[in-house]
Amino acid sequence: MKPRRGVLAVGGFAHFVHDGFTDSVYVLLPLWAVAFALSHSEVGALKMVMSGILAATQVPAGILAERYGERIVLAVGTILAGTGFVLLGWAGGFLSLAAFLFVTGAGCGTQHPLVSAVVSREYASGGRRAALGTYNFTGDLGKVAAPMAVGAGAAAFGWPFSAAGYGVFAILAGVAVLVLLPRPRAAVSAGVGRGDIGGQEVADDGDGPGAGTGWGIADRRGYAALASIGMIDSCVRGGSLTFLPFLLIEKGLAPEMVGVPLALVFAGGATGKLVCGFIAERVGILRTVVLTEVATGALLAAFTVLPLGATFALLFFFGVALNGTSSVLYGTIGEFVDGARQARAYGLFYTLGIGSAALSPPVFGAVSDLHGVAVALVALAAIASMTLPMCQVLRPSLRSLEAQSPEA
Repeated sequence: MKPRRGVLAVGGFAHFVHDGFTDSVYVLLPLWAVAFALSHSEVGALKMVMSGILAATQVPAGILAERYGERIVLAVGTILAGTGFVLLGWAGGFLSLAAFLFVTGAGCGTQHPLVSAVVSREYASGGRRAALGTYNFTGDLGKVAAPMAVGAGAAAFGWPFSAAGYGVFAILAGVAVLVLLPRPRAAVSAGVGRGDIGGQEVADDGDGPGAGTGWGIADRRGYAALASIGMIDSCVRGGSLTFLPFLLIEKGLAPEMVGVPLALVFAGGATGKLVCGFIAERVGILRTVVLTEVATGALLAAFTVLPLGATFALLFFFGVALNGTSSVLYGTIGEFVDGARQARAYGLFYTLGIGSAALSPPVFGAVSDLHGVAVALVALAAIASMTLPMCQVLRPSLRSLEAQSPEA
């Protein structure tokens, strides 16, 4: 296997495992709410603990990778996340759940910035957005497979056994990453990002825009606009996935069956991340983002009034829209960033996005406790529309990229 394909394969596997952690939690939250009599605010707080530490460790993971290498930091993080899930099997209440989710989140914080940077660097000479779309697709496969497996295990053997079982699988996966991830090639360690658009490699000599900032950001306006869209998108995703299951339970779904509708959403998300990356290559980044965000808000609002059967029929398409934006954003970040510090720049991007997703569940959990889960979801639908003005802010930076491309 060629080195760049090996990086994509192992990086995709790591994404599969780590996204399995983050989205299996959505299946476990309703079960914990029943087992420990948790309010929606407490449910949101648990999600915030995991997402918050995951966000906080993004940039430190990138800095550690600069010293020790992405392979070692990623493997250790995967093993740590697995350990946290094993410990969840012995949780006895809110505080122990929060502590073990903290451990899992700390380990999961290593995956996104490191693998994104490695894949972006390997495919700098061409096909980067498609490669990152494929990488994101593998993560969404984990979002489908892991929640289904954890949900089925919880129904058959109880959630403690199911959570611990996935943790053991992840520990073994961390060992596999350490053994199988190809070592980086020195030849591609520089010239990645805005300086190599169209395959023209230009070394990062520190004299371009953003040099000296410590983040390697070449276009601050473009990066800030992308990060803002990512924060809004993550806020909507984190809040809707946390509380949509509770809406379905109100409509008559049994709590132990929550994994089924979530699997439909995640299957749609896997399709959306793969397809939307390629669509953006053809019809443009802004058109794709506008389409996915408008569809997300409209469907989320519709779920609050539709019956259970009609909601089920639309969950796959909701997943396509909900996750479609992210692959477009991830594939574009690398074009606003200079070479050697891609891990830091991706780490900052993920910190902002995941931090937004961490704050969303407790905020909208409080709204749900006060006014009902339907009101909370309608508010999230309204927030999705806030991406539209940010798209206009992003437009000049995208035009600048097109002007620099040899194909322009």
